[in-house]
Amino acid sequence: MKTIAMIPARYNSERLPGKLMMDLGGIPLILRTYKNVINLGLFDEVFVVTDSKIIFELIKKNGGRIFMSSIKHESGSDRIAEFASEIKADLILNVQGDEPFIDKQSLKKLIDVFNNDFQNTIDLASLMQPIIESIDIDNPNNVKVVVDNNNFAIYFSRSVVPYNRLNIKNTNYFKHIGVYAFRKESLLYFYKSKPSPLEKLEKLEQLRYLENGKKIKMVKTNYNGHGIDVMEDLINARKIVNEQSS
Repeated sequence: MKTIAMIPARYNSERLPGKLMMDLGGIPLILRTYKNVINLGLFDEVFVVTDSKIIFELIKKNGGRIFMSSIKHESGSDRIAEFASEIKADLILNVQGDEPFIDKQSLKKLIDVFNNDFQNTIDLASLMQPIIESIDIDNPNNVKVVVDNNNFAIYFSRSVVPYNRLNIKNTNYFKHIGVYAFRKESLLYFYKSKPSPLEKLEKLEQLRYLENGKKIKMVKTNYNGHGIDVMEDLINARKIVNEQSS
């Protein structure tokens, strides 16, 4: 099964514009993410897909493989899907450009989902991590996911789901880590479909799959997720890099 990674890299982030070109341990964030994904040794090929000439030239200058989007996209999945039909692959992993510390074990778990799916019943897979603290559960920047008994996604929301009306102890909450593994045909299906009502309401692209009856297998991970959305996240990431190099 040929497996590739594609890294969507939009320059004009709403909450931290230009973040992917900001310094992280002496190199731009997007370049650190790209090098990390390559060094994991899990993929036959790794590509960056961007809307920015600056990012395009950076990756190209460093010997990377990169596509330049020809149109404006609403989501990272749309951005990588623009080029998916041009690539020979069975499995495509969408690794966010602002996740510079994504770990090998978590991505391998996603790949193994499809290696063990002998009936080809799973359309895509993604990661989730248990969260306990109220501040994390209540934070709308932490997308929550509710799953069934087989860890298939039922719903994703920025709101607190499930709502613990009776204050039952030991209620499970899971934070969605926005890394996806797609069967190529599922990604192309997504690209050809229109944004769905819940997707537009919550601004969560994965809801389009659920609204169209697709099956999303969720995989538990210990990876905490270090997505960089605001300056505080970048400052914390710089501390991690400094600790790793000391």
